[in-house]
Amino acid sequence: MQTDLKISDGAIERINQLLSTKDNPDLMLRVYIQGGGCSGFQYGFQFDEEQQEDDISIEQSGIKVVIDMLSLQYLGGAEIDFKDDLMGARFLVNNPNAATTCGCGSSFSI
Repeated sequence: MQTDLKISDGAIERINQLLSTKDNPDLMLRVYIQGGGCSGFQYGFQFDEEQQEDDISIEQSGIKVVIDMLSLQYLGGAEIDFKDDLMGARFLVNNPNAATTCGCGSSFSI
């Protein structure tokens, strides 16, 4: 299954920086949605070395991102980005499916 999830150049650069500090060539970035946050759902990011059977993977510029099927339904057409500003350094998701988001962009509602 294909997905139209995009990964910005800034996110790719930061993922590569983080991966270069790890001694594990099998690591990939897992992006997921979980309940909670001030708007109902929140985004999660973690490094994982195992791809599950129902995961969708995206490979771009030497990095691999995996997303479970449940989370994927909320991320269609979204872009994973990385920002380093006054609010701190963080990954965020520019999600056209989100009806509302919180001020920091880490949670959303549909």
